[in-house]
Amino acid sequence: MDSPTDGNSMTSTSSSTRASSLGAGDGAEAATSAQLSAARRGRSPLRYDPEASAKRFSRDPLAVAGRSAEIAGTLSSFAASVAMDYQRGEVEKNARKRAGELKEKLTRLGPAFVKVGQALSTRPDLLPTQYLEELSALQDALPTFSDADAFALVEKELGRPMDQMFDRISPSPIAAASLGQVYKAKTKDGRDVALKVQRPSIEAGLDLDFYLIRTGATIIDKLVTSLNTSVVELVDEFAARVFMELDYVEEGRNAERFARLYGDRTDIVVPGIEWDMTSPRVITMEWIQGTKLSDQESLKAQGLDVLALVDTGIQCSLRQLLEFGYFHADPHPGNLLATPDGKLAFLDFGMMSEMPESARYAIIDHVVHLVNRDYVAMANDYYALGFLDESVDVTPIVPALEEFFDDVLEATVEELNFKTITDGLGAVLYKYPFNVPGYYALILRSLTVLEGLALTTDPKFKVLAKAYPYMARRLLTDPRPQLRDSFAELLFKDGTFRWNRLENLLREGSKSDDYDAAAVVPPLIELAIGEDKPGEAKNTLRPLIEAETVRVLEAILLGTAMDSAKSDGLAPLVNALPAQLRALPPLTFGNAKQEAKLMKKREQIMRIVDIYSASKGFDPQKLTPVADALRQPSAGGFVQRVAAGLAERIAARVVNVFLLTGEPVNATPTSSKDVSATAARAR
Repeated sequence: MDSPTDGNSMTSTSSSTRASSLGAGDGAEAATSAQLSAARRGRSPLRYDPEASAKRFSRDPLAVAGRSAEIAGTLSSFAASVAMDYQRGEVEKNARKRAGELKEKLTRLGPAFVKVGQALSTRPDLLPTQYLEELSALQDALPTFSDADAFALVEKELGRPMDQMFDRISPSPIAAASLGQVYKAKTKDGRDVALKVQRPSIEAGLDLDFYLIRTGATIIDKLVTSLNTSVVELVDEFAARVFMELDYVEEGRNAERFARLYGDRTDIVVPGIEWDMTSPRVITMEWIQGTKLSDQESLKAQGLDVLALVDTGIQCSLRQLLEFGYFHADPHPGNLLATPDGKLAFLDFGMMSEMPESARYAIIDHVVHLVNRDYVAMANDYYALGFLDESVDVTPIVPALEEFFDDVLEATVEELNFKTITDGLGAVLYKYPFNVPGYYALILRSLTVLEGLALTTDPKFKVLAKAYPYMARRLLTDPRPQLRDSFAELLFKDGTFRWNRLENLLREGSKSDDYDAAAVVPPLIELAIGEDKPGEAKNTLRPLIEAETVRVLEAILLGTAMDSAKSDGLAPLVNALPAQLRALPPLTFGNAKQEAKLMKKREQIMRIVDIYSASKGFDPQKLTPVADALRQPSAGGFVQRVAAGLAERIAARVVNVFLLTGEPVNATPTSSKDVSATAARAR
């Protein structure tokens, strides 16, 4: 809904409209009978159709001329100022000032232009940073309209007098925004609800404005060849979304779908819908007394933890972005509400968007390539993300990415500022032929807004530090082949397993709210011994995993033997040997450097085991499936190859010690400290 201007709004309870578990797939479901009844209560809202609009307004030249003159008069002074800046070479110097002027003029022109400005604030490929920051502060609040008109529309849409539905209703709106205004009411059965009523004749005004905006976009596309994006296509995409906001039945369905996907978290609240008091132009939702997340003074006065609320918003945003791809497309602080018991309520489900599954995996790949500093792969990711057409050569982009991210990656995750990264990356996108998909820009803005709210409380707060546990948990536990590939790419380099990466993933992943230690091992087992499935790429990592398993077992066995030798743990065995065997030279692990390397690997492995066994959800009983997997036929060859490899390495080390070292025979050892196990080098 349009964001309230005070601290009150809506929430869901345990009503029947609230789903109690995740829906299948992306949460979309067929319309219910209650939703269909609501849709039939009023005339279907106008849908965006540029061709139909062109025909309609070709018959009304006076309306077109009048509104065109009003728009031209408002924006002409801004255009003249920008032109003068270009002549004087002061574009960069005056960018912030001009951006502020544009924000003020768009606000004056009304709902369509305010929403266009908000959309432009998420487009780093179209506008420089100064404009993005100013336009992101655009508010869509407008003066209220007549209460009598609002109540008349409610009665017309719902087909009942007001006093048959409500015991009482606020005499004036508690919030007003671009598309409608909100009243607080109490139903006949005593429940507090929020009643949102659409502005009369809003459709006609939006239709004319978007017709004119699209006409201007057509001219821009023809005259400005430096843009990487078709402005007409952007207008069409955005206008269609705005017109969908006019359908309050669709907004109610969006809210319920959002609840099915993300309302399983106990700290997330989604408004429930009163379908018997909802129509295409009127929507009734549950109400709660709450505080906007942007009103931080009130939050602090109530003892609410702003950072905890922001973290909840970040975790939910990450699930929207990377797990289900269905997300809030109007991200700003007014749409987030803190409940008195510290939960986070999401509001306004009129404008939603979806991200294709392929793009979700491409983003995770992009993060992995960033961590690996593989800038060529990063540049190629932009094809999969939909940022670049396949015809664009990414070669010139690679140095720009390298120059920017090499500096960024010198900082630790805890030090990285998300806004700084997005601004810097936006500058790169602005210079090259990128076309940033709307869904990507919107979700980035959502995370930037959340970080901005947190920074006012804690200047050291970083979104990336909070997001990393989620990414780590997904890479560790998600069994889908696409993420298995990303996981392997992160951990293997030039045939070498990077144990420090696994250790870090386990440490960070265990911080995620959804982490379950029991879910970590099965995907690893599948990666190691799972059979190749028809239609899927062959697992080329299996030989590397087998070789690394051999090294791990060697490090554990020989490292344990070394510890026992140093602690006289082998004394009974040494004393029981015949004198001839005790007279042989002491067996070694190799030279000092080799022994140190062996012990270092063992210590790291044991540290990883300790981290894993201490993490949430660890239960030895749940490891039974691992033993079962090792008994499967597909595991037989793996076990045999590992055993043979381990035996070969031990034999090679024995040969190395006895035949190749040329060491002199020592005297009979006087202590078990002179005895150690043997093993060959692994590489």
